[in-house]
Amino acid sequence: MLTFPTGVRLFLSTTPTDMRKSFDGLAGIVRSDFALEPESGDLFIFLNRRATQIRILLWDRDGFCVIAKRLEAGTFRPVREGTEGELRVEIDPGELAMMLEGIDATEVRRRKRYRRPSSES
Repeated sequence: MLTFPTGVRLFLSTTPTDMRKSFDGLAGIVRSDFALEPESGDLFIFLNRRATQIRILLWDRDGFCVIAKRLEAGTFRPVREGTEGELRVEIDPGELAMMLEGIDATEVRRRKRYRRPSSES
């Protein structure tokens, strides 16, 4: 189980990523495609084309961490699809947990909750 400090944002790439990329390659995607700083402390989540592998890039005080998982059977299903031309979507820790556990979010109904407006423009 992954736990995150309050205020950490999670960004899921909406385009498939080459899983040969590691620290610098993923950080480059965050800078160029997402227009965000990878050292911000936020989590950046990437899936391969077949959705059998996931990589999570995060900055941990003094360096990058990459968390990787490869499924032996099945696929990861993104909890939210981006709109046309959108390279990333922001998800919450619950949505990441469902994706990692193989829960199909399209079958789950979310109850209304307060969500603070994003400061991002």
